[in-house]
Amino acid sequence: MHLLAAALYAGLAVHLWRTRWRGPVLDQPSGGLRLGERGLLLIALVAHAVSLRMAIFDGGSMRFGFAIALSVMLWLAIALYWIESFYARMEGLQVIGLPAAAVAALLPGVFAEGHVLANAGSMAFRLHFLMAMLAYSLFTLAALHALLMATAEKSLHRGRISPLLAGLPPLLTMEALLFRLIHVAFVLLTFTLISGVFFSETLFGKALSFNHKTVFAILSWLIFAALLAGRHLRGWRGRIALRWTLAGFAALLLAYVGSRFVLEVILGR
Repeated sequence: MHLLAAALYAGLAVHLWRTRWRGPVLDQPSGGLRLGERGLLLIALVAHAVSLRMAIFDGGSMRFGFAIALSVMLWLAIALYWIESFYARMEGLQVIGLPAAAVAALLPGVFAEGHVLANAGSMAFRLHFLMAMLAYSLFTLAALHALLMATAEKSLHRGRISPLLAGLPPLLTMEALLFRLIHVAFVLLTFTLISGVFFSETLFGKALSFNHKTVFAILSWLIFAALLAGRHLRGWRGRIALRWTLAGFAALLLAYVGSRFVLEVILGR
């Protein structure tokens, strides 16, 4: 199923590149995804979801690793984009999102050996896991938005707007959407850290273990807290907001994906 999902993502990306992102058609940007394109993207999301379920739930056990983490994050990000595309024209996001999703769909098949999660039968653990993945996916989407905004802003300063970006909303609208994503993701990340404390207390008898993952997760929370405080108190926007968003996302990525990559691929554990 992961091959099917990757093929659909890649095929849709190639189709949109040929019909929407190059040539004379760029002079007249379309009004977003058409019905058939939405349908193909939905099929790709379903195939991706099925492949993730097969990768995570192996018989009676539950497996997870850096490849599955990246794949889940990109799946949720594209799913949120699919919903968002009904309300706003975000064609430029497809340039980054669809190729990344195609690669992410293949990762669990390439790096198939994830570690078996203990306590997978616990409802508390599953809720903690769900909140963590939702937070990661929203921050992933926010990071993609930030990269897209940085590209658009650079084009504006140079006085040359790429036709590829012509269908995007104004930067102020993009910025408002970025902070809506960050606000929701920050709330989920806060609950993830809190539930992680109680989960650790219940199962292991200690509130918090300061390992690689915990340190980077707390660092990410502090960065996003500072960003939101700067936004509300000092009106941070533009490049400052984009830099803080990408820094917070990088720390969050290192919190789990980075540590699992080092353990599983570099150290072979």
